Amino acid sequence: MKKLMAVMVVSLTILGMTACGNRDNNADTTQSATQTSEVTESTASTEQTTAAGETTGAEEIGTNGWSEEMTALRQSVVDALGEDNYWPDSQIPQEMLEQTFGISRDMYDDYMGEMPLISVNVDTLLIIKAKDDKVEAVEKALNDYRDAQVNNTMQYPMNVGKIQASRIQRYGNYVCYVQLGADTGAVEENGDEAVIKACQEQNELALEVIGHNVPK
Repeated sequence: MKKLMAVMVVSLTILGMTACGNRDNNADTTQSATQTSEVTESTASTEQTTAAGETTGAEEIGTNGWSEEMTALRQSVVDALGEDNYWPDSQIPQEMLEQTFGISRDMYDDYMGEMPLISVNVDTLLIIKAKDDKVEAVEKALNDYRDAQVNNTMQYPMNVGKIQASRIQRYGNYVCYVQLGADTGAVEENGDEAVIKACQEQNELALEVIGHNVPK
């Protein structure tokens, strides 16, 4: 009798454990399926958003991170001067545009800027598409920057002529700062005036092609 009771107790215990195990497995399976579904939906949503962003970016942003319009304007200058005579090589980020040039994000709709960030060279090209009510403010900021460069007595002698020859020019809402010249070594022996003249010619050529290509 005692053996029969013991067998019944063991049987009931095994059945109970099996039922609990099935319930736990079912719960785990349901939870896993739910989490998988949520992850899949989230990933799909992210992919759609990324795809939309990439489509928009491809339409608006050129290969250098500037808009296609600004990329084209820069390229027109490079083509006019020639690859060897265009030296700016690093993009001017928005933070630098504000901190160094005094042009904050609320002053423009678009821009491209390039200059050596780690170099004794000062060649610079900056094109700002100013907001309608900020054109004069942008022009003033660039003039203030130029004045500070001209009055900086710590400039390297080889850069003085380039800075003196720099130009600021407006074309409608577009305000340009050109400080170009590349290698002036060939004319430096003829004095500062010769360097200034050579750089002015490069700047005028750059401004001419920019003025020809900006929207009228």
